[in-house]
Amino acid sequence: MFVLGLDIGYSNVKLAFGDHLAPPTTKLFPAGAAPIEHLPQAIDRASDTLRVTLDGVAWGAGISVSKLSNWNRALHQDYTNTSSYRALLYAALLASERSVIDVLVTGLPVSQWQERSARQALTNQLKGVHQITPKRQVAVEQVHVVPQPTGAFVEQLFTTQDRRLSNGRVLVIDPGYFSVDWVLLNEGEIVSASSGTSLEAMSVLLDKTSELICDDHGGKLTPEKIEDALRSGSSNVLLLGQEIILQDYLAAAAQSISMIALEAMKQSLRREKGSVDIVLLAGGGASLYQNATKEFFPLNPIFTPSQPTLANALGFFYFGRG
Repeated sequence: MFVLGLDIGYSNVKLAFGDHLAPPTTKLFPAGAAPIEHLPQAIDRASDTLRVTLDGVAWGAGISVSKLSNWNRALHQDYTNTSSYRALLYAALLASERSVIDVLVTGLPVSQWQERSARQALTNQLKGVHQITPKRQVAVEQVHVVPQPTGAFVEQLFTTQDRRLSNGRVLVIDPGYFSVDWVLLNEGEIVSASSGTSLEAMSVLLDKTSELICDDHGGKLTPEKIEDALRSGSSNVLLLGQEIILQDYLAAAAQSISMIALEAMKQSLRREKGSVDIVLLAGGGASLYQNATKEFFPLNPIFTPSQPTLANALGFFYFGRG
C-alpha cells in the first residue's frame, strides 16, 4: 500500500510518502505556483520547477513566491479552492513518482476542519483520477482529511513512543504561514471546543519583521525575501547592499505577534476543567513562537519535533498507514 502524507501550506509544500511497511521519503518545496508566463525565463527552465497542466494551461509549481511576476499568492481561507492549490497538489502527485496513491492524508486549519462541508469538499477534490500533465495521470484511491496539527501529534507519538502523549491532555500548537492552529487532545481524542485557529501567523510576523528592518535601515524589503532566507536557513538578508542580521528583528516581531495568537488560544481553553499536561509545538514557525509558549505554559514540558516543518506531513503518513 502506497501512502502519501501531504501538507500543502501557504509557504511550503511538505510530503512524506512510500510503502506503508517502509520508512517514508520526505520532500519539501516552496508553495509558489503560477501559469508559465508569470515565471521569469530562467525559472521556467530550472530543473527544480515542476511543470503541471491545469485545464490545458501550463503551470510552474514549487518555486519561491518572490520569483513570480505579476502574480499574487493566495493568502485567504478559501485556499483549497484556488488554482494555485490545485497546481501544488498536482506537483506533489508528480513528485511522488507514482501513478496510483492508495491512501492520501492531508490537513485543514482547525476552524475549517470543524465544518463537515469543508472536509467533504476537500475529500471530493483530492479523490479520483488527476490529469496532471498531458501524458500523465495519477489516481488517488482513498483520502483522509484531519485537523492540521494532529499530524505533529501522530508523528511525535510514533517517533518517541512516549505514553504521556497517548494518556494525557496534549495541546498541539502549529504556527503556519497563514494561520496558527491548535488542537487539544485528551487521551488521543480531539476536544473540538478547545481547538481553534488564529490568523496572527507567520505572514503577519514577517510583515512586522520587514517593517522593523525598514524603519531602521530604509529601503523596501518584502516579507517574501525574509521568507526565502528562512527557508534556505540563512541568518541574514540583503537590503540596499548591506547584509541585515535577521534574528533580533524576528525576535522582536515574534514577541508581539505570537502573544496575540496564544492569547486567543488561551481564551479557547478557559472552559476546560482539566490542566494541559504536555505542549507540542510544531510547524514552520515553531522556533519563533517558542518563547511565548514558555511564558504561557511555564510549568509544562514543551515538546518540539526534530523536524518541525515536516512534522505534520510525517504524521499524516503514519496515520495513513494505520
